[in-house]
Amino acid sequence: MSIFVSTRAWSLTVTMLVGLVAVATVARSADIVESDQVSKVLSNAKMQAFQLKEDATNMEAFTRLDTSWETHREAIERIKDDVNAMGQLLAKLQDARGSAAPWQQTAIDRITPVAKELASNTTAAIEQLNKNPRGLKLPAYQEYLEAICDSASNLAATIADFADYGRASQRLTRLSEDLNRLSAKIEVQPAQENGR
Repeated sequence: MSIFVSTRAWSLTVTMLVGLVAVATVARSADIVESDQVSKVLSNAKMQAFQLKEDATNMEAFTRLDTSWETHREAIERIKDDVNAMGQLLAKLQDARGSAAPWQQTAIDRITPVAKELASNTTAAIEQLNKNPRGLKLPAYQEYLEAICDSASNLAATIADFADYGRASQRLTRLSEDLNRLSAKIEVQPAQENGR
């Protein structure tokens, strides 16, 4: 009987130590909890990136159609507005980078160069259109439009992947916390039954 009691006491002690380690781990992980602000800006960036991708795809389709330079100018202005809006979101992300979780910092680091490439290609296309409004079929201009479309698609996919990762990470954290709470309840019940 005393062996059973000391085995139970030992088991209870080990369980308590494991619980303390789990609490310490959760407390440590609280330091790297994702920033709600960064998550919100990433969500907005995702919506903006998909709008940009749609506008860029529509404009790139102009390379296969006979459209006026005015139509091109309107389309490139929409893209310029999209790129500027994305730039504002990226500035917010860069400002909040210090408080971001590691995965959010990685997202910011991966998104930024793609967005810069997109801005550069958009600027080049605008300059090309301004220099030669009638040169819509010139290979250089069409290449810029294709590059804008590719960059916009890459940007949208990159942001969507990180946003999906963030949602999955949050779900995993919630499930882990639920499992820890359930585990703690299960461990407490057998100890209470032995006391009866």
